Amino acid sequence: MSKVYVGMSGGVDSSLAAALLKEQGHEVTGVYMKNWSKDLPGFTCPWKEDYEDAKRVAVQLGIDFKLYDFETQYRHMVVDYMVSEYKKGRTPNPDIMCNQEVKFKLFLNTAISDGADKIATGHYCRTHNGKLLVGIDEIKDQSYFLYRVTSEALEKSLMPIGEYKKSEVRKLARKLGLYTADKKDSQGICFVGKVGIKEFLINELGSQEPGAIVDGGNGKVIGQHEGAIFYTIGQRHGLNVGGGLPYYVTHKNMNTNTVYVTTDLDDKDLWRQEITLEDIHWINGKPSTDKTYKARLRYRGPLIKATLKGNRLKLENEVRGVAAGQSAVIYDDQLVLGGGVVTN
Repeated sequence: MSKVYVGMSGGVDSSLAAALLKEQGHEVTGVYMKNWSKDLPGFTCPWKEDYEDAKRVAVQLGIDFKLYDFETQYRHMVVDYMVSEYKKGRTPNPDIMCNQEVKFKLFLNTAISDGADKIATGHYCRTHNGKLLVGIDEIKDQSYFLYRVTSEALEKSLMPIGEYKKSEVRKLARKLGLYTADKKDSQGICFVGKVGIKEFLINELGSQEPGAIVDGGNGKVIGQHEGAIFYTIGQRHGLNVGGGLPYYVTHKNMNTNTVYVTTDLDDKDLWRQEITLEDIHWINGKPSTDKTYKARLRYRGPLIKATLKGNRLKLENEVRGVAAGQSAVIYDDQLVLGGGVVTN
C-alpha cells in the first residue's frame, strides 16, 4: 500500500477519508492546510478549532499529523483573484480556484516532495485512472468545483468519500467514534468560513460608492445600491426597491457604477441559451463536438443538455441569471469532461 497524505479540514468528510484509507492498509498522514487565519469584523476565523479537531481525529486514528502553512499562497492565488474578478463586475467561484491552485497543485506537490505517494481529500467525487467521476450522492456531489484539476493530479489523488452518501458518512463516522462525527458542515468562503461575500469584499476593499439602480425597461432611476460589485446577474433579493413585482438584476455598468433591473421575467437580458467560454480546461483531452453532453452552470444547478462548438456552449433550454465569471462544467454521464468560465 502507498503513503497517502490526507487533507484534513477538521470536518467529518476528511476525517472519515483518513479512517477509510487507514483501514485499507495505506500509510496515512493527516495534513491541515492553514490557508486563512484572519478574523473579520463580527466574525472569528475558525481555523484554530478546525486544526484542533483534525488533530484530535489523527490522534484517534494513530496517524502522523502535520500542518502546511499556505496562507501567503492562498491570499495570492485565491483571494486576490476573487477580489479582482468582483472589481471587474464578474461573479467568480473561489472554491474552484482553491481546488485548482491550492489543494490539487500546491498541497499535492508539497506532499509528494515530503514523501507521499498520493494525496486524498474528503470530496464527494470519484477518481479513476486520471479521470474525474461524480460522487454517488447526487445532492452532495462536488465535481462542479473540481473541473479544473488536471488528469496528472487526479492520478495521484484519492477521494474515498465519493463512494458514499452523506448519511452513510455520518453513520460510519459515528460507528468509528470519530470526534467530528456530528460536527456541522462548513459554510461560506473556502477556508475563510461562514462570512458573506459582501462583508468579505467590504473588509478587503472598504465601503463602495453608492450608485443608481435603473429600470432597464424605462430608464428610470428607482433606487440606490451600495456598490455594483455586490450584485450579480439574476439577483432578486437585497435590492431594496419596494412595491409591486420583484425586480431582477439584468446587467451592470462598472464604469458608471450602475445596476440595471427589470420586473419582466421575459427580459432578454435575463436569459441565455448560447454561452461563450474562456479559460477552458479539459481534464482528459478535448471532447467531440458532434455529441450532446450535459452542462451545469452553478453548484447544485440542474444538468442541461448542451452541445459544444469551439468555445461556444449551446444549451437545450434558455437559462436565467447566467453571470460572467461563473463556470460552466460539462459532463458525459458520470464523467466530468471539464469546462470554462462564462464571458459577457
